[in-house]
Amino acid sequence: MTAQEQYVEFGIEREQYAIRIQDIHEIIKMQDITHIPGVMPYVKGVINLRGKIVPVLSLRDLFGMEEQPYSKQTRIVVVNHAVDTVGIIVDRVSKVTTFNDIQAPQGRFGGLDGRLFTGIGLTSGGLVGILQLEEVLLQD
Repeated sequence: MTAQEQYVEFGIEREQYAIRIQDIHEIIKMQDITHIPGVMPYVKGVINLRGKIVPVLSLRDLFGMEEQPYSKQTRIVVVNHAVDTVGIIVDRVSKVTTFNDIQAPQGRFGGLDGRLFTGIGLTSGGLVGILQLEEVLLQD
């Protein structure tokens, strides 16, 4: 992992996270989600993205945070995962950034399993957890 890769930084509550920009298909405003019965609680359902059915997950639920009403800043970050496309609901998208210093994740980061992160980016604003999509999307 090079320190000059670009990332999209986003927030959930007071925490900041990031995903490599090359893993992101697009970022869209919140839209109606069709609920699917019998799925894991963090799977909110599916959306129709220009004719393609895309499952949508809530990082709040996945990370054990209390659900909040969606706001004008709420976004769905659509990521490419293996051969699939998956939407991830976040509270807000902050910016595209690079990190000059990325450190290996510890056993836990902000109460979450360190395996969910490829690293921790250090910024002037604080620490940013860089998500390991393979681990995040394979939670059960």
